[in-house]
Amino acid sequence: RWITPALIDCHTHIVFGGDRAAEFEQRLQGVSYQDIARAGGGILSTVRATRDATAEELFRAALPRVQALAREGVATIEIKSGYGLDLETEIRMLEVARRLGTETSMDVRTTLLAAHTVPPEYAGNADGYIDLICNELLPQVAERKLADAVDAYCESIAFSTAQIAKLFAAAIKLGLPVKLHADQLSDGGGAELAAEFKALSADHLEYTSRKGVRALAASKSVAVLLPGAFLTLGETHVPPVGELRANGVPIAVATDCNPGTSPICSLRTAMMLACRLFRLTPEESLAGATRIAAQALGLADDRGTLEVGKRADIAIWNISHPRELAYWTGTPQLAELLAGGQTSAP
Repeated sequence: RWITPALIDCHTHIVFGGDRAAEFEQRLQGVSYQDIARAGGGILSTVRATRDATAEELFRAALPRVQALAREGVATIEIKSGYGLDLETEIRMLEVARRLGTETSMDVRTTLLAAHTVPPEYAGNADGYIDLICNELLPQVAERKLADAVDAYCESIAFSTAQIAKLFAAAIKLGLPVKLHADQLSDGGGAELAAEFKALSADHLEYTSRKGVRALAASKSVAVLLPGAFLTLGETHVPPVGELRANGVPIAVATDCNPGTSPICSLRTAMMLACRLFRLTPEESLAGATRIAAQALGLADDRGTLEVGKRADIAIWNISHPRELAYWTGTPQLAELLAGGQTSAP
């Protein structure tokens, strides 16, 4: 047997309404994402389903996903909002995420991702939507302590660097750290923007330039790799892992669990995919799902390693070497999980 820190999934969208299984089948048949979106599908279909769902329905749908991660040795997860895109639903999503943290053994960190995409009510007026977030949503979320961080999606199909800079300045003024979906589909300067605001993390990074990598290194931001989305979207442009390593940028791995681009509730699978698709070593993938994942959530002083004084999140495995955690897929090697010092038998 081996003992490791409990795993940490530092990037999920695990609270949402409905699913997108029909779109998955359509895409296998050759229908483009653009055609699906024009027909009313894509992320906005999840927005509609999430807006229509009650808090109880969202909780009951998310609970099995959280439990699945716990059975794999995960004791801490981050959960983002971002499928409401209005004041009421974004707050409801964060409240559900907080409830998942109080009614399960999982420690949940919440992130406001209202700047996920432009809602239909603000079509053609992204600036107006950013103003709504900054002036109305952020103050409510901060006052009620519903979020531990603020995130945004920096792409031409979502929000510009200037719009996100305005949002991040407002978040930091309220005492909330930031993180960023950056350079997933193109090099839009997302890594540099994340570095400018000393983001906890910059996530995806498939198209990040050398300049962006150097900026992340200088800011000490974590690079969070999301191989599940890379696989699901059929991407071929691999994140610059070699450059990240060479520049000393810490690399984390997460599931990106979401209904559209990464329907994966298995951090162990994400670890394996990071090795197979991005050429991480098994040791790097384990560090990326423990020590560095904690850093990506601003929790490095509290968890992610086995040290006196840190939170007692401990996983005990039926394995002969830690590399097996990224080698086996779909095989339950967890013998016992301690979450906050409390035993949780799988």
